Amino acid sequence: MDGIRVTRIDHVELFVPDRNAAAAWYARTLGLQVDPQFEHWAADPHGPLMIATAVAGTMLALFAGEPQGSRPAAGFYRVAFRVSRRDFEAFLVQVREKPVFGEEGEVVHELVVRVHGAAHSVYFRDPYGHRLEVTTYEVEPDLGE
Repeated sequence: MDGIRVTRIDHVELFVPDRNAAAAWYARTLGLQVDPQFEHWAADPHGPLMIATAVAGTMLALFAGEPQGSRPAAGFYRVAFRVSRRDFEAFLVQVREKPVFGEEGEVVHELVVRVHGAAHSVYFRDPYGHRLEVTTYEVEPDLGE
């Protein structure tokens, strides 16, 4: 095959009112941490604060600005994070203590597992209205509805 071969998604850009507050929420909720090799970019108020997963290095670029959730439908729809079954189950328990947000911005302490055959997923939003998903491909019949 000729041409470019993408190896992975590098980052997804999100607009948030406060980059540090958003980074703290993503750290508490999904374990994403500020990536020190790109931290200097955040010194520019128009630059991103890069947060990343510990293992895969997939990043979110947090920019100061109006969140997507308050804009007309445009851009991406959802960011999905893949986890192990163990981490999926731990996330379901964690949400009871560290709630996330539902479609209308309401605080949610329980998530409904959606069974998609080879995958199980839960859907929620961050405090800024961005749609998020946690999914596992390590499925067994006893998980879900």
